[in-house]
Order: sequence, then C-alpha cells, then structure tokens
Amino acid sequence: MKAVSTPPGPDTTDAAATTDGDDTTDGDDDGTHRVTVFEAVGGQSFFDRLVDRFYERVETDDVLLSMYPEPDDLAPARRRLALFLGQYWGGPAVYAEERGHPRLRMRHQPFVVGDRERRHWLAAMEDSLTETIVEAPLEPELRDAVEQRMREYFEMSAAAMVNSDR
Repeated sequence: MKAVSTPPGPDTTDAAATTDGDDTTDGDDDGTHRVTVFEAVGGQSFFDRLVDRFYERVETDDVLLSMYPEPDDLAPARRRLALFLGQYWGGPAVYAEERGHPRLRMRHQPFVVGDRERRHWLAAMEDSLTETIVEAPLEPELRDAVEQRMREYFEMSAAAMVNSDR
C-alpha cells in the first residue's frame, strides 16, 4: 500500500502527514509505503510543467505581467517557482541551496499585491493545476486528494501575499 505524505496542513490520505516532506520510508508499522507529493506526481518534471503552464498564462495576463520587473524575460522567475514548489512538496532543497529560506511574503513585498492580483494569480495557477494534475501517475482518488491539497495551499499562499487594499 502506498500513502502520500504532504507538507503541513490537512492530511490527504489515511496515513499521517509529515511536516517536512521527508524522503520515502519503507516498512512503516501500518504496512504503508509513504511517498512525498513530489514523488507521487512524478518528481520535478511535474512542477516544471505546472509552472510552464502558469507562466504561459502570466505572459497573456496584463495584471500579472505588470508585476514582473523584467516581463520580457520570465525564465528566472519560472525556474525559481518550479524549484520552490518542488522543494515545498517534498523534493530536493535546490531552491533553498540557491536562494536561502523562501521568505515568500518578504520576497513579494516590493510588488503591489491586492485582491485583484491575488485573484488573477490564483486563477492562472488553478487552471494550470487542472491541466497538469491529470498527467500525474496517480490513482483517481489519490489524484483528487493531492489536487485538493495543492489548491488549498495555493489559495492560502495567494491570500498571504496580499499587501495592499487597492
């Protein structure tokens, strides 16, 4: 039996969630084989595809594109987001090795993020997730649980970045 461990938050499986996306462990007392969301969805390539789809939307959304200091070269931002998401969901700590602690709110403070920006960001990410999750090598029930947990995370993250009443 395989169970997916997720980062902090509501458990999406019958197995208890880990708080840090630890590596896979075998031989748990309950007979499950725990894997991280990162592993379950197919590794970094899943997050690369998710982020590619997200940035395709950013490139055509004036509200989102206006938030980028270099809108003609989104490759660095694309890479950072893909590495961050991979790490957050239990992958290797490449983002932290390159950039240090994520400090998401601090890193987004220079940009005006109001409810309008939050809504655009969330819509682009949720649409990208809808397209990408169906490619993940998961059973439908587990896919639904992982998708729901990811949506909850994106909703929480988008709300946390709001720093303006406009």
